[in-house]
Amino acid sequence: MAAAEAPSNALAGEEGARRAARLRRRALAERRWSLVTIVLGLAIVVGVPVASYVVPLLRDVQPNAQDLTATLQHPSVAHPFGTDNVGRDVLARVFAATPLDYQVGFATTLASLMIGVVLGAVAGYFGGALDTIIMRLVDVMIAFPFLVFVLAFIAVFGAGLTGIYVGLTVFGWAFFARVTRAEMLGVRERQYIAAARTLGLSTRRILVVHALPNVLRPNLVIAMATLVWNILTLATLSFLGVGVQPPQAEWGSIVADGQTYLLSDWWLPTLPGLVIVLVGVGFSLIGDGIADRFGYDFRLTV
Repeated sequence: MAAAEAPSNALAGEEGARRAARLRRRALAERRWSLVTIVLGLAIVVGVPVASYVVPLLRDVQPNAQDLTATLQHPSVAHPFGTDNVGRDVLARVFAATPLDYQVGFATTLASLMIGVVLGAVAGYFGGALDTIIMRLVDVMIAFPFLVFVLAFIAVFGAGLTGIYVGLTVFGWAFFARVTRAEMLGVRERQYIAAARTLGLSTRRILVVHALPNVLRPNLVIAMATLVWNILTLATLSFLGVGVQPPQAEWGSIVADGQTYLLSDWWLPTLPGLVIVLVGVGFSLIGDGIADRFGYDFRLTV
């Protein structure tokens, strides 16, 4: 009987070892793929602004320079994205708009991240009435129609960037607060937090030094999705005519200027639109890579 059990135990041990080896190989492959994803995303999101700086140095073309003798030209070596209805070089305008779109995207995302992390950490750590007040405010913000919310601030501040900055920041912090609170509820029960309290460390030091670094990982993933969303929102508002005002170039306004010629001169709205899509894909790749590295699925949270 014992002799019969010995081979079966050996087989079970070998099967367990093979299964563990497969899991290790899969984890290693996923880790390598996540690194490739992050590098590819960084290449895109860094390459576009670098090109927007370098290419104008090589091409002496002003984004707002009009040439009525060269209107609606097809894409060519001289004008890779063609020209619009007043002869402006579309590629030059796309590159001129890149710093502005990146600035709005990063500024609003960073401001929302800071506000949301602080409020979410306070709500999750202290709990009680403070937690209830903050989270009910989060529920109200998330339930409110996003575009209507931003348009309300634009109505107050007028068309332009001020209302967009305020609207995107005031709305965006709610997602970060919800994620941070959920993470903080688990972090505050960890042994190192209990040890910090036992040592008599101040609440501020516990939050800043020991708790916050451990709730930032999911927020980095959410930040990538929020950044894409904010850039697309700016483009949408400019497309509707309530965002960046002419003659300042912006991706959405460039697409809006070319929509009238979509059927006859397809490159006017299509090529700038592809740049927006490319940047969005780049940031999404970074977010997916970070999520894979940390084992966190941001799609379930957003």
